[in-house]
Amino acid sequence: MNHDALIELRDELRDFARAREWDRYHTPKNLAMALIVEAAELVEHFQWLTPEQSHALPQRKFDKVREEVADVLIYLVELADALGIDLAAAAREKIAKNAAKYPVEKARGNAAKYDEFGD
Repeated sequence: MNHDALIELRDELRDFARAREWDRYHTPKNLAMALIVEAAELVEHFQWLTPEQSHALPQRKFDKVREEVADVLIYLVELADALGIDLAAAAREKIAKNAAKYPVEKARGNAAKYDEFGD
């Protein structure tokens, strides 16, 4: 999703919430809580699946996962908006930070966390 698409989505979500007078409930606390609830609902679809099964979801389950992913994204965009965070910029900054924290020569093919690299 490009930056313009995120801005358009943010604006659509603002309009949606305002039209229903929900924006007053969209505090950072409430949005963060709603986000984690939706993330838990997403995870539930993968509970007890093998890695192979998680890559080959039946269409019905895939459709449910798709809806949960959308819910997670919606609440994340709304939370970022409530806090004045530019999601695309924040993600790019985090990628740069992770690139420094997990250099390719140490991290390639290695699932160990940075503290296990001995840095």
